[in-house]
Amino acid sequence: MVLAPASVDRATLQRRVVRTLVGSQVLSGVGLASGIAVGALLAEDLSGTEALAGVGTTAQVLGTALLTIPVARATAARGRRVGLRWGLAVAFVGAALVLTAAVVRSFPLFVVGMFLFGGGTTANNQTRYAAADLAEPARRGRDLSIVVWATTIGSVAGPNLVGPGKAVAHALGLPELAGTFVFSLVGFVAAWLVVDRLLRPDPLLTARALDAALREGSRRAAAPDLVADPASGGVADAPNHDGSMRRGVAVVRRNPRALQAILVMALGHLVMVSVMVMTPIHMKHGHAELEVIGFVISVHILGMFALSPLVGAAVDRWGAPPVAMTGGVVLTLASLLAARSHAGWSGLLLVALFLLGVGWSCTLVSGSTLLTSVVATDERPATQGLADVLMGLAGAGGGVAAGVVVGSLGYSALATGSAVIGLVVLVVGAARDRVTRPG
Repeated sequence: MVLAPASVDRATLQRRVVRTLVGSQVLSGVGLASGIAVGALLAEDLSGTEALAGVGTTAQVLGTALLTIPVARATAARGRRVGLRWGLAVAFVGAALVLTAAVVRSFPLFVVGMFLFGGGTTANNQTRYAAADLAEPARRGRDLSIVVWATTIGSVAGPNLVGPGKAVAHALGLPELAGTFVFSLVGFVAAWLVVDRLLRPDPLLTARALDAALREGSRRAAAPDLVADPASGGVADAPNHDGSMRRGVAVVRRNPRALQAILVMALGHLVMVSVMVMTPIHMKHGHAELEVIGFVISVHILGMFALSPLVGAAVDRWGAPPVAMTGGVVLTLASLLAARSHAGWSGLLLVALFLLGVGWSCTLVSGSTLLTSVVATDERPATQGLADVLMGLAGAGGGVAAGVVVGSLGYSALATGSAVIGLVVLVVGAARDRVTRPG
């Protein structure tokens, strides 16, 4: 790996990286959100039963979790660019399989396709960490959140492509619900090209090289202002490019702050997925039109991403724990409002889904920033990969449980239970422990 010329400083490299990641997030966001908006409805249509409506989204969330393992290993060994390309390529294959499943009316093939479709979310999740690799400690939350925010454009547009997706489906002779997955295919290919062509030099490999140079003292003349991050306990004592989950577990066992960060993200994701995945079904029970369902989901996604720069600035100013606690409060409020909403379309449900997204944003940005700050550069891929695996598993479990709860007790009971978990997020965010040296 060749570093950028010495005349290009770290701040310039970071700006270049953030611009590239913003572009890829916009495009992959279109791909992801287009499929999410109709995933539950297509699952119900292919399976013939409402009880399996959440299986598609659950398969996607599970895929997001498990596909993180090879992506993290590839990232640790060969850098962010290779890992992100891998995730986006798998997502493209998944979207193609979903289209095929819709045409041949195969529910099992649909589930496999949605599992692989989760590779897009895996890539999106890992992109936020790429934004923090070269960031200065005082701007880490903001730089990370800017890339999270970029998903707003594609993600809000995606669900609103449900209507145009119908036209595309008719023109191509596809089932009506499958049309939006054509946009998914295009979005993933475009994002892959942006990462492949423009993410140079690789931010993780560059950060490693700069840290190694700092340890050796050989690059002080070229980078006199390069300083180890005191919040992370400095750079690693020795390079370790192991991206396995076992390595991530070893780091977290020695670092309570890393565990706190992971719990905040996983529990926040559990609440968000549980309520979000069954909202289209709740609205369908009230005979809401497909376009209206897409609009509500787009507003939810707006809440997830649009305010993230403000959340990142808050993390940089006040620290991650207070923002995590705020996320717990907002998730609780959102879930309680959803529990009181009637089936179909309502302004109350719209507000609840928006706040659900905002609360998730608080937990994601605060947890991600804290995790990046308390582990060393060489250990980030393994630890960040572990965090995203646990997030995905929590979301998958929530998706499965959501279908069961709604089928037996109703949407209101699901949302009320999610409010309780929101309070747990508040408690975890409030926990205090000593700042530990990276494992």
